[in-house]
Amino acid sequence: MAQPARPPAAYPSQNGGGQQPYSNGPVQNQLMHSPDGQGYSPLVPGLYSHQTPAKAPPHQPSGQYNYSGSQNVSQLNNYQGPGQTLNRPPVAPFSGSPAQQAGPVPQVLPPALQNSAAISSAGSFPTGASPPVLSNWQYSQSPGSQPAGSPSSHLAHMTGTASVQPPSSLSGNTNPPGNYQYAASPGGPPLQNSYMKPGSAPPPVTQPLAPLHPPPRPPLGPLPVGGPPLIRPSTLIAGPPTTQSLLNSAPNREGDATSVASDGSAVQNSYDAIEGGGLMATPHPSPAAPNLNMNRNVGYSYPALPPGYQNASPPGAPGMQATALQYPDGAKHFHQPALGTNHLTASMGGLSLQQGLRPVNLLQERNILPTSLLKAPVPNLHEDIQKLNCNPELFRCTLTNIPQTQALLNKAKLPLGLLLHPFKDLSQLPVVTSSTIVRCRSCRTYINPFVSFLDQRRWKCNLCYRVNDVPEEFMYNPVTRVYGEPHKRPEVQNATIEFMAPSEYMLRPPQPPVYLFVFDVSHNAIETGYLNTVCQTLLDNLDSLPGNTRTKIGFITFDSTIHFYSLQEGLAQPQMLIVSDIEDVFIPMPENLLVNLNENKELIQDLLRTLPQMFTKSLETQSALGPALQAAFKLMSPTGGRISVFQTQLPSVGMGALKSREEPNHRATAKDIHLTPSTDFYKKLALDCSGQQVAVDLFLLSGQYSDLASLGCISRYSAGSVYYYQSYHHKHNPVQVEKLQKELKRYLTRKIGFEAVMRIRCTKGLSIHTFHGNFFVRSTDLLSLPNVNPDAGYAVQMSVEESLTDMQVVSFQSALLYTSSKGERRIRVHTMCLPVVTTLSDVYLGADVQAITGLLANMAVDRSVSATLSDARDALVNAVIDTLSAYRSSVLSIQQPGLMAPFSLRLFPLYVLALLKQKAFQTGTNARLDERIFNMCQVKNQPLVYLMLMTHPSLYRVDNLTDEGALNINDRTIPQPPILQLSVEKLSRDGAYLMDAGSVMFLWIGKNCGQSFISQVLGVPNYGSIPQNMTHLPELETAESIRTIAFISWLREQRPFFPILYIIKDDSPLKPSFLQNMVEDRTESALSYYEFLLHIQQQVNK
Repeated sequence: MAQPARPPAAYPSQNGGGQQPYSNGPVQNQLMHSPDGQGYSPLVPGLYSHQTPAKAPPHQPSGQYNYSGSQNVSQLNNYQGPGQTLNRPPVAPFSGSPAQQAGPVPQVLPPALQNSAAISSAGSFPTGASPPVLSNWQYSQSPGSQPAGSPSSHLAHMTGTASVQPPSSLSGNTNPPGNYQYAASPGGPPLQNSYMKPGSAPPPVTQPLAPLHPPPRPPLGPLPVGGPPLIRPSTLIAGPPTTQSLLNSAPNREGDATSVASDGSAVQNSYDAIEGGGLMATPHPSPAAPNLNMNRNVGYSYPALPPGYQNASPPGAPGMQATALQYPDGAKHFHQPALGTNHLTASMGGLSLQQGLRPVNLLQERNILPTSLLKAPVPNLHEDIQKLNCNPELFRCTLTNIPQTQALLNKAKLPLGLLLHPFKDLSQLPVVTSSTIVRCRSCRTYINPFVSFLDQRRWKCNLCYRVNDVPEEFMYNPVTRVYGEPHKRPEVQNATIEFMAPSEYMLRPPQPPVYLFVFDVSHNAIETGYLNTVCQTLLDNLDSLPGNTRTKIGFITFDSTIHFYSLQEGLAQPQMLIVSDIEDVFIPMPENLLVNLNENKELIQDLLRTLPQMFTKSLETQSALGPALQAAFKLMSPTGGRISVFQTQLPSVGMGALKSREEPNHRATAKDIHLTPSTDFYKKLALDCSGQQVAVDLFLLSGQYSDLASLGCISRYSAGSVYYYQSYHHKHNPVQVEKLQKELKRYLTRKIGFEAVMRIRCTKGLSIHTFHGNFFVRSTDLLSLPNVNPDAGYAVQMSVEESLTDMQVVSFQSALLYTSSKGERRIRVHTMCLPVVTTLSDVYLGADVQAITGLLANMAVDRSVSATLSDARDALVNAVIDTLSAYRSSVLSIQQPGLMAPFSLRLFPLYVLALLKQKAFQTGTNARLDERIFNMCQVKNQPLVYLMLMTHPSLYRVDNLTDEGALNINDRTIPQPPILQLSVEKLSRDGAYLMDAGSVMFLWIGKNCGQSFISQVLGVPNYGSIPQNMTHLPELETAESIRTIAFISWLREQRPFFPILYIIKDDSPLKPSFLQNMVEDRTESALSYYEFLLHIQQQVNK
């Protein structure tokens, strides 16, 4: 088989294509790093025909997966869309089946997997069912509350148990060449990015995911007890977790890391089978180990994988300390402390138990806001366990103490859920290369720091408690070069790790990175001048697009017709091909429209230079966005990839044409605002794109209403992103030009994962019932992510399905399986361990107020769309009332006057009030409809750290910055002023204050601000000379200027978007925007913080 082209050995890349196979040190043993850097032998690369895939017959022969046609899967209205609770129908049910993925020739699956990936009919939504409107949150799904035929309970039972199959191999290192170090040691080379902190972006880690379009499977049966029976290991492929026949006869592929079965058994060809199924982890059959302490049936049916890992940390490196596990030399007895009560400690997050439980009277204690950014609470675990736990920036739970029963959770009135940032740029990432990936034979969990070793040859899964054999290869530790220490392997020392996946995790050869740009060139678009900025930014960053020698690129422009550009080798200049029949779009000359970037660079550069001038005299005002997207989809279907579409107005002709629904006089009242799509065209197209591994990113640059509620579906369901530049104009709004340039550079050069799937597993007894983010849910718990990027966040809601009796701790694991831009199949795994508690006071003690706020915000967006905005606002307020009422009645022994809250939740009312004043949920007439929808998109797709900053901005006084307590980063001194409360009470007319609201910053200058600050930082002689539209600080050679600019630059570097800085005075037109973020003060339509507390107290005391 031909191998895909690979970068040279010295090619630095953050996703793992560089000379260092792992992040913490040099290759220490050949076992850990295969010479070709991939660990699998992909099929012939690059043989993707550029033709629209032919449709396959409606019923395919059992056991075959036709890559070149379409595959009939359960109807789309059986799928759950992102953020949809399973007991309500998707916004726009779709009855067709998505087009199937194009790829290699069909392969025959072993019988066990032939129908392992189907979505059971029980998962279908009742057509036309409307969700009941609830005044309060329903944190968990009680069986009695679900409509007949609702799939929600089925999903809940399946949570964590369905096998995940990796998407077809993807080709794509997401990092721009040369911009990221593949595995950087601490303080490694900085990211070449205008606003990413140097050294802060580590290589992405992926985890296996389930198939996007699984083949049909029989109805799920009861779960078997114990592990699968002995079968020829090479043919074991586990299918869906809850199907008894599949569980007993097939291992799951998600965890299967063995390269090719020795007996030539076929590779699985559905994502669900791959992520969840695979060869058994041992090369030879062995008697099933007894399942110890198995109190109930194992509910997982993922196949096990062989162990194979390349370690990224040398001994003694951060994150590599051994746990308390120690093997006596030569002794067969294996000593390992259990993750039990002896591992629980009385300290939590630096707070003593006494302070953590201390009631706070919110009406009396006004200064409760910390002066530095609030950190995530530290779980109450033994330090040996906690030091191995997952970084909360990647994986955190709303409750760091998990209630033992659903009844206890219900009593606490707090939501249980997870917030993930799975593909975040990391400065250090262990990367493992081996022929075997060790996974549990039953539930397909990847081996991790929280498993138990019964002895050197057996380990017990921390999710389903099955006892598994330790494969021979895993006995050798390549870091210490010692045999017989499996507990010291990097996989058991790092909660975040990335595996180089073998061929079993591929459905087809890794796709090449393919980028298609679709530009609106109507008169309105040309008038904004955006095309100059975008084409120039693309020209500047062509060499930094993540990819390799197979990278392909193409361009489409549209107004009332669609224009393709032939970039055939040998042409003197690009050739435009116009298709005017927008009712039945076809692709002219498909073979020359997507071309190799390296081989045709001059033609591509030519086109980018001439495009902005080609339409300057156009008077065409119509916009055929729908047909242009259909054409883009047909062009991309054979390979998959990324479509970047730039739109400046409401689509007006062809499929997907829309009409304005915004009434300016009623735009922001709580009733009758149009938050739902007006057509299902964009959702259906997104589902087709998802089925073909295509994601669509939407850049909306518009000063007029463009119905983002409808257009946004194209990105939401295809795992894309939405960017919104309100009133973009190159002359009238120049500050937006810089924002577009900076954010587009980040977008073009950041790492990217293709053909990704993600699955989240949890300890038996817990179940996941709702997902939030941009993706499509397939096979109940497998998230389809045609593209995955390092700036996307996800959230899930959970419930306690069965009592967690006899468990001291529970674990959660997310696995993201993706193809890097270098054509490597990778699995990034994050594992988190949390203690189980039995008392209500302990539940409150471990509450993570920021995670709770983030999850409630996601739930509120769903409620706004499914019911009304006012219902969502009421539910947010009721969440605070219910929680503080439960605390008052069930935890406080002595009833005290005032409004009492546990110390851990002292900021809960403040954060909810901030949410109510956020543009997504506020009332009043300030927010345009598209602006409100965009903010809702951000709530659903932003990692928690950015969401909290947009919800509750940080306010600093900056006219008196000093070096006291400053950070020293790369020879820069970064002042650290204290954070102030968001109230005008905290403003002084003789100071200057910086408000960091995430996507925007305000520098407010008081009327009596010191002359030295005005002259030495702003560079003007006096207050009156400060320009009205000032957005940049001059770089002056003064200590004050250096400190201020260093602080603002440091804040900007820590986020993937570019916040504009507005310098404002008392008479500035932007002063109302600044004051709108003072969430503790009263506004026309919202209470002050103190008034809000009085309202909460009144309701709590009822």
